[in-house]
Amino acid sequence: MLVLGKGCLRFLILVLLLIIVVIALQNIEWIIRTIYPVHYYDLVEEYAQKYEIDPYLVVAIMKNESRFNPTAVSRKGAKGLMQIAPITGKWASEELEISNYSEDMLFQPELNIHFGIWYLDVLRQEFGNNVGLMVAGYNAGNGNVRKWLSNPKYSKDGETLHKIPFGETRIYQKRVLRDYKIYTKIYKQDKPYRPYHWGELR
Repeated sequence: MLVLGKGCLRFLILVLLLIIVVIALQNIEWIIRTIYPVHYYDLVEEYAQKYEIDPYLVVAIMKNESRFNPTAVSRKGAKGLMQIAPITGKWASEELEISNYSEDMLFQPELNIHFGIWYLDVLRQEFGNNVGLMVAGYNAGNGNVRKWLSNPKYSKDGETLHKIPFGETRIYQKRVLRDYKIYTKIYKQDKPYRPYHWGELR
């Protein structure tokens, strides 16, 4: 029976770790894309082009909202891939003239993505192309963002949020903007979209 000394064992472990690191470095892109996958891109691309919204922003929101699960339901009743709230779904269905609309239709990937991107366009127009405000509005509602902007406690200039009072929205905004940058960096060579210059990514 072969018995290895401690020094030899440590050397073998070091060699094994080195091999693992080399393999990981050679497959780093695959690993990153596994952590940051893209699903439903054809639908995202179609409606992102229609409303002139960066598809990578949409994917980042979808990842954080539902982890790409079309049957996801939040504690507040938001549904589907982009977690459309019932009241937003009803509003979108009226504005987009969706016939025979029902809440269960929010589980349909195409309609859910369409509604989510439409709402992002509403936020884009309302907040002057500021991505940070758009993302905060997507989570907390545009009404809350407007109130925060008018409060010097949260906004020094009425145009940018320097503090977000909702902890959930604050964390959500940071995660979405982080993922948006990562998605853009990873996939920009595949789909040549550039992030829109929508103000500072705060």
